Amino acid sequence: MRAAGLILAAGRSSRMGRPKALLELDERSFLERLLYAMAEAGLADVVVVTGEHDLLIRAHLSAGVRPPGCTVRVVTNPTPERGQLSSLLVALEVVETLPDRVDAVVVTPVDHPRVGAGTIRALLDAASTSGAPVTRPVRAGRHGHPVVFGREAFELLRAAPLEQGARAVVRGLGPRVCEVEIGDPGIDDDIDTPEDYRRLQSGA
Repeated sequence: MRAAGLILAAGRSSRMGRPKALLELDERSFLERLLYAMAEAGLADVVVVTGEHDLLIRAHLSAGVRPPGCTVRVVTNPTPERGQLSSLLVALEVVETLPDRVDAVVVTPVDHPRVGAGTIRALLDAASTSGAPVTRPVRAGRHGHPVVFGREAFELLRAAPLEQGARAVVRGLGPRVCEVEIGDPGIDDDIDTPEDYRRLQSGA
């Protein structure tokens, strides 16, 4: 199964007060960490969706944080205020232009910086084996990111109400969603505020 990575970084980061993509953990930006995790998991193509902080993120990527062997494409969501699904759809349009047909996309918001390559590989293996249109991680009964959307789900995402987001697609598929028990605490990260960031840095 050929998959591409999608990193959603179009939010204003208003509660954080600065672009979350550029926050650092262990001397690497959130964006850099996710790019390397995806590359190490075998994804040769990654699409980064930006918004208000487009220029800063592009400058950061130009500074050499792109992993070798991975093609990183940056696209700007012109209406990021319409929610994460709008960013996902902008990225899907880029995916459809890739030279080789993509069977699935691995989607994560940029504020989940601890997601490991092993987690991504486990989700892709489960998606390939099950043939499920959606594969998502579960830890201690909680769903997290990244989420793998198979090609079957692409049109469902395009038809979903923006205000309901991708969750509407996942709910609609019900038992056809493949859930993978994952021990990686990074799937639970949701770094929205300075307090969240301090807690992450402290290892709490």
